[in-house]
Amino acid sequence: MAIMAELKDDSYPTRPSLLRRLKDTQDQQSWQEFHDLYARMIFRFAIKAGLTEDEAEEVVQDTMIGAAKNLPTFQYDPKVCSFKTWLLNLSNWRVQDQLRKRQAPLAQHPHVARDDSTSDASRTATVERVPDPAGPEVEAVWEREWKATLMDAALAKVKARCELKQWQVFDLYVLKEWSVADVAKALGISAARVYLTKHRVSLLLKKELKRLERNR
Repeated sequence: MAIMAELKDDSYPTRPSLLRRLKDTQDQQSWQEFHDLYARMIFRFAIKAGLTEDEAEEVVQDTMIGAAKNLPTFQYDPKVCSFKTWLLNLSNWRVQDQLRKRQAPLAQHPHVARDDSTSDASRTATVERVPDPAGPEVEAVWEREWKATLMDAALAKVKARCELKQWQVFDLYVLKEWSVADVAKALGISAARVYLTKHRVSLLLKKELKRLERNR
């Protein structure tokens, strides 16, 4: 079995090199990379804060606009403020803007009963929402979304460097949690090869995740 290619140091788009490129507001490719990586994470974060999908989409749009205005002057210094914290603050401010907009009509008409029947179904359950805009719960939710985004990015990079069958083994055995026997039968390989492939891909994935963690 061919050994998969080593992942390059510049394989993760949020490295300082990208932040430097984002100082050029005309660099459309870099901004597209930034959007592709973070838009979904910000959307999930907003949904867990209790927003509707439409409100969450506005949060994504407003956060990206804010990033476009501020990243050209952002100084990457993890000792002062990590990029992760910077993006959390930017996103959370937009979430709070949406919550204030939702409350504004009620403040203007306090005696009018609110009809939640059309929106409850599209909102995140209360128990899963971000409870305190300034508390540790917000950071905990963001940290979970951040780690999920890192995992997605790492998996995408590793997948791109795997042979098709190697990735199929890893996908079925690790991600989809098939048994070794079922994977071996489905792909026409030995159980030993399933274990070996899983080990090799897992090592690459751990290496990539460590690289991403260093650059957050």
